[in-house]
Amino acid sequence: MTEPSGETAPEAPEDGAPTDDVREDAREGAAEPAGQGPGAAEEPAAAEASAAGEPAAAEEPTATGESAEAEEPAEAEGPSTAVPAAEESASAEGPASGEEAPAAGGAAPAAETGAADADPADAGDTADPADEPTGGRAPEASGEDVGDDPDRESAGPGGDDTAVAAGEAGAAAAADAPELTDAQAELVAQRELRARIEARKADKEGTLASGAKLSGTAADLLAAVRAVEGGTASGSTFYEAPEPAPRRTAPEAAPAMTVRPPVPAQASAPAPGTTAAVREVLAKGGAPEALAEQVAAVLGESAAQVLLDDPWQLLAVPGVRPEQADGFARALLGAACGPDDPRRTVALTVWLLERAALQGHTALEIDTVRAGLTGHAVPDPGSAVEEAVSAGAVLVFQEEETAEEPAEGNVEDTEDAEDDEAPAAGEGPASPVLLGLDRYALAEESLADGLARLVRTATADTWEGSELERAAGAHGLVLHTGGEASRAEPVALAAAARGRGLRTLVVVHADAGRHALGPAGADAVTVAALLSGAAGPGRDEEGAFALDLLAVLDAPQLDVETAAMLVESLPDGCRLVLGGDPGVLGAPGAGQVFGDLLAARVCPRIASRLPDPGPLGELVSGIGAGELNQVEAPGKEIVIVPVRDAGEAVHRTVQLVADSVPRAIGVPAEQTQVITVGHGGSAGTRALNTALKQRLNPGPGRFGGFDPGDRVAYAEVPGRTATGTVLSADAEGLRLRCGDAEVLVPKERVETALRHGWALTAHQAAGMRWPAVVVVLPGDAAGGLSRPWVYTAFGRAERHLSVVHGVDQALPRAVAEGTAPERTTRLRPLLEALLAVPEE
Repeated sequence: MTEPSGETAPEAPEDGAPTDDVREDAREGAAEPAGQGPGAAEEPAAAEASAAGEPAAAEEPTATGESAEAEEPAEAEGPSTAVPAAEESASAEGPASGEEAPAAGGAAPAAETGAADADPADAGDTADPADEPTGGRAPEASGEDVGDDPDRESAGPGGDDTAVAAGEAGAAAAADAPELTDAQAELVAQRELRARIEARKADKEGTLASGAKLSGTAADLLAAVRAVEGGTASGSTFYEAPEPAPRRTAPEAAPAMTVRPPVPAQASAPAPGTTAAVREVLAKGGAPEALAEQVAAVLGESAAQVLLDDPWQLLAVPGVRPEQADGFARALLGAACGPDDPRRTVALTVWLLERAALQGHTALEIDTVRAGLTGHAVPDPGSAVEEAVSAGAVLVFQEEETAEEPAEGNVEDTEDAEDDEAPAAGEGPASPVLLGLDRYALAEESLADGLARLVRTATADTWEGSELERAAGAHGLVLHTGGEASRAEPVALAAAARGRGLRTLVVVHADAGRHALGPAGADAVTVAALLSGAAGPGRDEEGAFALDLLAVLDAPQLDVETAAMLVESLPDGCRLVLGGDPGVLGAPGAGQVFGDLLAARVCPRIASRLPDPGPLGELVSGIGAGELNQVEAPGKEIVIVPVRDAGEAVHRTVQLVADSVPRAIGVPAEQTQVITVGHGGSAGTRALNTALKQRLNPGPGRFGGFDPGDRVAYAEVPGRTATGTVLSADAEGLRLRCGDAEVLVPKERVETALRHGWALTAHQAAGMRWPAVVVVLPGDAAGGLSRPWVYTAFGRAERHLSVVHGVDQALPRAVAEGTAPERTTRLRPLLEALLAVPEE
């Protein structure tokens, strides 16, 4: 393999998998070297020539059989304290990068608003008040790139489908309205879902299933929490799990692709009077008045009074930090404000769980929450948690464990053993006590119930064909795993089922995934378009899709709320096939649906035997197995460009994109994507995009920092990043070309939802592929690398991969040892309780 010489990019921070920043642990510094990178390294002479500032006449990549020793990367300072994923969006690039202002005394909370990186989870990036690295080139540490749009929509799983009927009633009147993008349509679907959740909660009476609203007096709840923690009672003692309600069957006759127009509903803007009242309260507390619209949208019509009664409710606004809310509260309450104020402790508990959700967790262990409260100067975190539970702000869970029956024999002997011996080797620890929010608890329970319903109502049939076809014929739920090439197998399954007279549909995560299927993707739709009604089959009067088989590609990108909405919309007897690559970075939102299903072992799992072709397929497959192999690349498919520091990395990256790759590989700059570890730091997306814009489309940035022709990343909703090009600007906002569609970004959202997109993070890039990819790994990015990150980034390339390599042997060590942080979820035990089959 060889290296096209090129300009390089600055060092970047971690854009890795979600981290438990609730404890705000300090990140590790750059990892030590330990291995050899894939492919041949660039000739040192070439690297030195470039570093010395020789003319930019790009070198043609030339194949070399040996891997030259990479230059020693500049000494990089390790990342400072880990940056909460929930805060990443606040530090997003743009004219108003939200640097956090300490709120001492009555200081005003500076709301951290930032550009959306998502695709929000990695949903993108989240607000990062510590965006600026400490030291010289410390990478910006970010949690999972899951939700960097601060305007997260609250969505829950399905319940009653009355909102769907209302949407259908207005569809005819909206036929002439301009069509919405998938992301806009998804917002509509999420609003409908919230209405369903509220109706569902209102219908529930008495003691409910775990995850539903707690009932009883505060004393009862506190006793329940203490009983669970003390081990005197199981968490399930306090909840009764109702049997899943019987569901409707699929409509007998419905067109295979009845597309109805999307409902052009717009988010209801707060009333002017509400906003004015909120603005007055914010000014009184020394907070930025620019927050007024956000506060009014989050807290509702009585937002001003809510803030006066409980100033810490300001934490409900994305991007606001606890210290900022404390300053606001001190300004309003004066001496009545204290660190142990119950209003403060409850709001902080909820804030910790919301931030954890941006990192992928649907719940947290109770000790983790207590530790987080301690870090925010709560004097008695145990009492604070009990107060939050008693107030109904958070829920407490402890999944019931199925104890093994004692072997036949003397029962007394068994009892003696329990008294005198520690748990036997091999026995797992007791199930931890978890805290969670109603939103995610309801989504997980609804999803588990829905999947169980599909499994139980499917009619087993004998289908001839591939292993996947046979499994789909016999079961209602099937998992399919494999790389990029394996995506063709679920598509073939859908075509075969259609030949059997079944109503089938293939859905993908993003439009790019649909285009990657070629002609077979003509009938595929995105998940967002399907849920919103913008594309796909019609629904019956109860809101169920007219489908007999649904094949979902890119299933690892499904968060728990989206998955719950999808499964809730499937009729009884419908077959569901979830396919994807378990090695990629997880969903940008809360949950790990695909991973939990694989771990639960409650349905058939079919592993594809179809390998990804060529040197790139061989390299990525090895990474998935924990090996960074050197592969032969006679067609310059893989090129390694060693660099010594961030400045050289920036220079090389720009030259690769603008000159070397187009000339030597034949892929133009507009089809080449740069991927780096994070947004901040010397070689993050901000620094890289600045350098790439200067070279590829220089301009004054007269439209909110953007010019026509700029390449951009637009995250209209958390977790979904669309790449496009700026067309023009007018009084309404900025107009983009995203794929085949023209998209309008409202002017008030340009600063927070739009970023330059020549360089993306791996979380943003998940689910998309490009003809050529340049992965930038500066020296200070070593701490942000993991096997899933490398696997995802390298796997985005279709024809050519250039690696700007400054992490030395930290790269092979990350591939061999770097696993993504675990997400705390409840879906697996819920599924096992409903569907687990005793092993033979």
